[in-house]
Amino acid sequence: MVKAYRQEHVYKHPWERVSAASWRKFADPENKRILSHILEVDTLNRKLDTETGKLHTTRALTIHAPGPWFLHRIIGLDICHCVESTVVDGKSRSMQLTTKNISLKKFIEVEERIRYDPHPENPSAWTVCSQETSIRIKPLSALASMAEKVEQKCAEKFMQNSAKGREVMERICKYMETESAPI
Repeated sequence: MVKAYRQEHVYKHPWERVSAASWRKFADPENKRILSHILEVDTLNRKLDTETGKLHTTRALTIHAPGPWFLHRIIGLDICHCVESTVVDGKSRSMQLTTKNISLKKFIEVEERIRYDPHPENPSAWTVCSQETSIRIKPLSALASMAEKVEQKCAEKFMQNSAKGREVMERICKYMETESAPI
């Protein structure tokens, strides 16, 4: 069983501002309050490919594990470790993030893909964000029917957290817009 969903959001900000805001998302203390499920973010690797001009970054994220409280009791953990791989292509103005959990894999597998591209109708001023998330609970045979309910609860939590993430991105973009406005 896999629970998957796809969302799209249009930022009324240019791609350069939105991609820069993505890097700032976890650093601001105000954002830490809103994105309270994110406990820690560490950059593991950053490399600029001089031939292609692409920036490759790998970060480790520690988050509150998704799902209902009773699942945390069964598993014995309420945190989850994830790896985020990001590729920024300044030439084509594209930013792609892929995040996967590396802990709790015998219970749940989550993969989130986010892509920021210039909006086709207004590429110089707007950015389209496409997000795809898949959640797979690995059920024990006796708990197969419960696994579907847990997947649904996890999906609902991920959608709530996505909305919080969009709120943070909008706030950072507006701040950056004000910051760059002429005096």
